[in-house]
Amino acid sequence: MLDEEEFEEVSTLYRTVFHRSTERTMEAIFAPVSQAYERLTGYAGCHPNTVMHHRIAQYGPPCTACGKPLRTPEARYCAACGKVRQEPAASSR
Repeated sequence: MLDEEEFEEVSTLYRTVFHRSTERTMEAIFAPVSQAYERLTGYAGCHPNTVMHHRIAQYGPPCTACGKPLRTPEARYCAACGKVRQEPAASSR
C-alpha cells in the first residue's frame, strides 16, 4: 500500500508513461511504474493497473473486531466480519 507521497510519485509516473510512451506492449509501457512500485514497497510483479488501487487513503481504519481495513474511510460496518463501526465519542465541553 502506498501513502499519499508515494501514490503521488507513482500516479504521476503512470500518467506520464501512459501519454508519452511509444512502446507496443503494456508491460513495456508501464515498466517504469512497476519498477517504482517495487522500489517503494519491495513487492515485485504487481500489475500497473492494480498499483493505482493500492492507496492507503482509499481505505478506512482497521476493523476493531477482525483487523481488516474498512472498505472506505466512511464505512459504517466491516464488509469482512459485519461488525458495526464505533465512532469515537464526541468530546463535551
